[in-house]
This record gives sequence, structure tokens and C-alpha cells, in this order.
Amino acid sequence: MKPSQSLSDILWLESTESTNKALREHSGDCDNLSVLACLEQTAGRGQGTHSWHSRKGENLTFSILFRPSGLVATDIILITCAVTLGLLDYLREKGVKGRIKWPNDIWVEDKKICGILIENILEGAMVRKSIIGVGFNLNEQDWPSDLPNPVSLSQLTGAEYNLQEELQELATKIRRRLSCISNGGSELQEEFGKNVFRLV
Repeated sequence: MKPSQSLSDILWLESTESTNKALREHSGDCDNLSVLACLEQTAGRGQGTHSWHSRKGENLTFSILFRPSGLVATDIILITCAVTLGLLDYLREKGVKGRIKWPNDIWVEDKKICGILIENILEGAMVRKSIIGVGFNLNEQDWPSDLPNPVSLSQLTGAEYNLQEELQELATKIRRRLSCISNGGSELQEEFGKNVFRLV
């Protein structure tokens, strides 16, 4: 695997077991905010023991390497705030109102459009780096019967999307939000609180 070398680059793989795993293994060679994406993820994971379903070439499955500057572990929630709000920014630009299901899924009304898996590596009391995995349902139309409530952006808008173009746009939104963490993050937390809900 040849890692991307600049912030504007996104490295695309044909297939990989997990973008989080691949990026974690090569993170030492990658710049801050590098993105690794794939057309097919053969062992994608969600929270806990859940797997992540995605048909080849139909959705966005990618990971972002984030090396925060001076972020203490007690403020680690700011990474979740930034990533989820970046996703809401992207949806809003598409004319779709999303909301955050605690802790890190994105829903549109009562359907799930995106899942996030963040793996943090600590160094003492500081966050040394985060591997931020995102599975975003972009073009898929048919879902396995055991998935309770999936939806794709294409189903919501009636449009079909180019994976590479949409990931460039989405990554820009997330990177912009991550850059706000260095300013303390209080505004991120406040906005996150206004957009998050819990299932009861």
C-alpha cells in the first residue's frame, strides 16, 4: 500500500479487510488528515461486535488519520463531535436534514445512513492519534433483510453519486470540523448537543 502524501489526496484501494486496520498499519507513513478509502471492505466493523454491510462500489467506506495537537484524553468526545457534525454539514448541502444518534451514528428521520468507528491511541493523558472509520450509504438500493433501518443518500434524493467526487467533498467537511478542535471545542460540543438524540 502506498499511502497518500498530501491533504488533498485520497488513497483508494480496490479491496481491503478494513480501512481502519489498513490505515492503522501504515499510519506512520501518512500525513495528518490522510484518507484511505476502498471500493470493497471485506470485514468492516461497526460498534462492538457489529459488522458493517456495504456492496462493492456503491457506498463510501473510508478512514481518516487524525493527529490532534494538545488534546487530552478527557476531551476525546470532541473528535466524535467534529466528525458527526462534518457529516451533517455534508448532508445539509445535499438538502437532507440528518441527526446524530448517540454516540456516533447518523440518521435521517428513523433510518440509519452512516456509522462511525473511532479508534484512539493514547500516550499518557494525551490523544496521540485517532483512526476514524466511516461507512456512509451513498448509492445502495437493496439491503439484506436482517438490517432493520438502512437508507442511502440516493434513496433519499433520487440521484446517483460519483464515489470519488463525493468523498472529496465529505472529507473536506470533516477535516474542517476537526480543525476546530484546536480552538478548544466548546462550540463543537454545543452544536453536537443540539443535534444528538438517544434511543429510549
